[in-house]
Amino acid sequence: MNRPIAVLDTNIYISATFWSGEPYLVVQKAVMQEIIVFVSDEIVKELRKVLARDFNIRKEYIEDIVKSVFFFTHLIGPREELSIIKEDPDDDKILECALACKADFIVTQDKHLLKLKEFRGIKVVTPTEFLRILEK
Repeated sequence: MNRPIAVLDTNIYISATFWSGEPYLVVQKAVMQEIIVFVSDEIVKELRKVLARDFNIRKEYIEDIVKSVFFFTHLIGPREELSIIKEDPDDDKILECALACKADFIVTQDKHLLKLKEFRGIKVVTPTEFLRILEK
């Protein structure tokens, strides 16, 4: 099987940074190059914003986290601007990135995205579901 292409939601990076569990295991798969992960400037911008807003950490540490994300991801710019998630338009950036890289999966813990289940052929799954799919 070819390595799956995935876009990880910001909440996956946050969870993997501070806690063990499925999001951490998903990121480890990316680090080990078992999956191909794409990220956009908008996702990185949101990661910086959430780290600064919700966690009491220094700016230098935030930049270290961002650098570590760039270590195992590929940067891509969205080609299409979407307006799909009415309840939380911020989530559209994840869909835009996934379309641009022709992702197989979006991995998220966000209820608005998970409600879609699939978007233009891209499966929207939780970290637990994604790990189960990879084991097959």
